Amino acid sequence: MYDYKKYMVWQKSHKLVLKTYAFTNNFPNNEQYNLTSQINRAALSIPTNIAEGCGRNGQKEFIRFLNISSGSATELDYLFLLSKDLNFISEEDYLNLNEELTEIRKMLFALIQKIASTLN
Repeated sequence: MYDYKKYMVWQKSHKLVLKTYAFTNNFPNNEQYNLTSQINRAALSIPTNIAEGCGRNGQKEFIRFLNISSGSATELDYLFLLSKDLNFISEEDYLNLNEELTEIRKMLFALIQKIASTLN
């Protein structure tokens, strides 16, 4: 069992969830159960799966949950792009959110690789 709060990738993804919720608060009301909900769930899934993986037994399980987080990050990448294309967020906000998300995705990949290298 690991302390998920010590991982920088969890800290950054938690902050991204907070920013994402703030942005989606400004989305049109008719998107509340569609795009808004999907974006919030994808963002929330990233740190949630890191935390859940830390509570599992063994590094293979941890890697499995990190991979789920990575998949959610890729989903969120598209949803941010869609939000920009629908003019729900500005180009500048999109670029800032995407930059943070790209860093998180790279950190997840590096952490997965680091843990996997200890299994061999």
